[in-house]
Amino acid sequence: MFDKRIRPRRLRISENMRALVRETDLSAKDFVYPIFVVAGENIREEILSMPNCFHLSVDNAVELAKKISALGIPAVEVFGLPEYKDEIGSGAWDMNSPVQRAIAAIKKAVPEILIVGDVCLCQYTTHGHCGKICGGYVDNDETLKLLQKVALSQAEAGADIVAPSDMMDGRVAAIREALDENNFSNVAIMSYAVKYASAFYGPFRDAADSAPQFGDRKQYQMDFANSREALKEVALDLDEGADIIMVKPALAYLDIVSKVREKIYQPVATYNVSGEYAMVKAAAQNGWIDEKRIVLESLTAMKRAGADIIITYHAIDAAQWLGK
Repeated sequence: MFDKRIRPRRLRISENMRALVRETDLSAKDFVYPIFVVAGENIREEILSMPNCFHLSVDNAVELAKKISALGIPAVEVFGLPEYKDEIGSGAWDMNSPVQRAIAAIKKAVPEILIVGDVCLCQYTTHGHCGKICGGYVDNDETLKLLQKVALSQAEAGADIVAPSDMMDGRVAAIREALDENNFSNVAIMSYAVKYASAFYGPFRDAADSAPQFGDRKQYQMDFANSREALKEVALDLDEGADIIMVKPALAYLDIVSKVREKIYQPVATYNVSGEYAMVKAAAQNGWIDEKRIVLESLTAMKRAGADIIITYHAIDAAQWLGK
């Protein structure tokens, strides 16, 4: 029977009432904005499959970082298209590559902003895989030596956080060892601990020119049907020295974000990936959805699920909307 003394709607009666009792608050401080850097000067080319995202030369990446910082967004993650590719992805640790130059330039121009370096090889290798190929197979242990070089180069350039996204076993321990031995003990590791082999990455592979030239990445990225395995990966990376744990993608994996949040005390990040972004932009451009409402609802859901950090291409728009 309806007890008229108990009316949950009392706490929804007005905007101020709803704000007073709101359980989850979203702000620009929750965001990391990904940027894509390329060689050259004065380049700003829109990525076809990711509207309002751009390939930027270092000079324009610096200007964007200034805007991002002014909006209250605390961090950027730097991805890049190299000037050359080879079998082992040596451009990934070349100090003259766009990523290393962008990290250094942004840190000099906007010292307060946090810079995350993506530690991976896929966009730097001729074969498009995330490690060294031996006999048609990505060799885990040989790849670790290369990832150490990438992380060190980014730390030397000025990265505050390095983020291994390759999904090789033992890479967090290898990177932590290399950083500590080279006086970078204060550089944090944000591990892509739970990275699924997902169809939601399509536009990113277009943006970073990183699609594999043969096979797929299911040998090393996680099976999207698995949940318990995620907690195993998290535990291993924390034991190896990870400071922040990431779940990727976000929207189809909020159950995983929630499970990870319940199990650990360390910060949890999630990556609102390119396919998730592109679907929203396409629907909004066709007038099928209210973009602002959809974006803020989705980002709030990520935080409600337990994410402390949200890497998202919506960050600039969302920060502007939240500031109003």
